[in-house]
Amino acid sequence: MNARILLQLHRQVRRRLERRLQKSRDARLRTRLQIVLLYNRGWGAHRIAQALGCVPATAVRVVNRFLDFGEEGLRDARRDNGQAKVDADMMQALAEIVAGSPEDHGWPRPTWTREMLASTLLEKTGTQVSVTTVARMLKNLRARWGMARPTVLCPWSKTRKSRRVRKILRVVENLPAREVAFFEDEVDIHLNPDIGRDWMLHGQQKIVVTPGQNKKRYVAGALSTRGDGLVFVSAERKNSDLFIALLERLRQVHASARRIHLVLDNYVIHSSRRVQKFLQGCGDLFVLHFLPPYSPDHNRIERLWRELHANVTRNHRCATIDELMRKVNWYLRRKNKKLQQRSAAVLNQRRRARSAA
Repeated sequence: MNARILLQLHRQVRRRLERRLQKSRDARLRTRLQIVLLYNRGWGAHRIAQALGCVPATAVRVVNRFLDFGEEGLRDARRDNGQAKVDADMMQALAEIVAGSPEDHGWPRPTWTREMLASTLLEKTGTQVSVTTVARMLKNLRARWGMARPTVLCPWSKTRKSRRVRKILRVVENLPAREVAFFEDEVDIHLNPDIGRDWMLHGQQKIVVTPGQNKKRYVAGALSTRGDGLVFVSAERKNSDLFIALLERLRQVHASARRIHLVLDNYVIHSSRRVQKFLQGCGDLFVLHFLPPYSPDHNRIERLWRELHANVTRNHRCATIDELMRKVNWYLRRKNKKLQQRSAAVLNQRRRARSAA
């Protein structure tokens, strides 16, 4: 049976180790210092391991190195292992690999696993790392296991697309007096809930009950380019009547506006014959600025729809479409109120700043 390790530190050595423990930000070094100090208090390896959350063998190894090499034995022995495998170049290589698809590297699977990442790193850099090391590298890169976002590429050239977007932004950001501008779009509301991620306890999976037979409603919204208001309407069908109803609502809310600009996509209801006839009857009140095809990133109201899904429709428990629409309307009205309050606060702050000047 192995004899219990006994350690008695000189008073000056003990105080020096205690000061190092207080000042050190290295968690591993702090653990080694605590092991030595606890041995000095007469603790055994098992008691120390239980208190510090390590294994008894670690406590024994640390105190033996201290007995053999003194305080020099407390430093990280891995410093003598030579150059670390994971350096800036390895991290950059992993970032470039993760940004692409496994199929780009000859894998038949379309999504990455840590084992595949380790093999691809070996092929690209010639350095072999373990799956655990890959996991640690991903954490340091702040990579996440997330949901991919589907998109359709714009058929226009990059130059043509950029030119159109810049032209629209110049107009809406430099409006004359009594002119307002909005980002416009429609969103589908489904009674069958969109299933999304949520926190769950280990070994459990939340259940979202779906009504079975899906029902839909549609919301058309216009978000002010200045971020000071939201106008929206809803209907049972996504057609020209929905878009015209939004235009009517905008005309009522901004009755004093000389011109109303709308930045919108190329959906067919935005340029139908009924809509064109309605616009002709309004004179030059409405001006439509059509974005390049498949350019949702340039329509700022798209972010509002994502927030709506995250806060209302995803994993919802509404039994009827009317109940769901009440929650949708409540959320959008509250969003509009917050936008107006924020805009008023910014305006008052500017006024106070001018008065102080």
